[in-house]
Amino acid sequence: MRVIATGAGFRRGARATLPLTVGLVPFGLVVGVLAQAQGLSALEQALMSALVFAGSSQILALELWTDPAPIASATLAALAVNVRFALMGPSLAPWIDALKGVRKWATVSAIVDHAWALAIAEMRAGRHDALFYLGSAVTLWSAWLATTILGHALGAVVALPRGHPLFFAAPACFIALLVPIWRGRGDAAPWAIAAAVSLGVGPLLPNPALAVVSGAVAGSLAGALRETAGGAGQR
Repeated sequence: MRVIATGAGFRRGARATLPLTVGLVPFGLVVGVLAQAQGLSALEQALMSALVFAGSSQILALELWTDPAPIASATLAALAVNVRFALMGPSLAPWIDALKGVRKWATVSAIVDHAWALAIAEMRAGRHDALFYLGSAVTLWSAWLATTILGHALGAVVALPRGHPLFFAAPACFIALLVPIWRGRGDAAPWAIAAAVSLGVGPLLPNPALAVVSGAVAGSLAGALRETAGGAGQR
């Protein structure tokens, strides 16, 4: 596999991401509204979005936000939600290893679900331009920053009640990410197991983030067993 890094790849990644930025708008608005409701200033909220750049973690941290801040609980929740990056990062290693200097560190710092899903689909299509990922991530980061700032401004004008349809934006975005990485009926069982475990253990756990991790582990094990059984059958 020969990995390249071109401006054309960067631009293709940015173009491929544009449809996802539209879906990102309500997600970003939710984070901005929550940040404003919890008392963060516009600057504090903008810095949080620019530096953290992780919608699920930001929502968890903001929902747990109190005075004094529950640092231990917020840290555990963020760790539980983001442990998936321990698997996502290595899958991008062939592209990351091909980059140097600022481009490499920018790619590492901008690993995010949407861009990762597009990059995996790009790899499976046999295209290996490492800057595709960076073009996608930069586009998402820019849209995320803009929409969360807009959400903060919106929150100062309109107080949205809990249960408002806008707050479904976060799970809707993650559901949409399943589309580009679907490989066929073989993925159905691991995905169904992951969903069932998450929903089943959620009410039993002290933190909703742990249900996400439980589902991810169960689905991953199911997928690994399927792949192992398939490989053994071929031999």
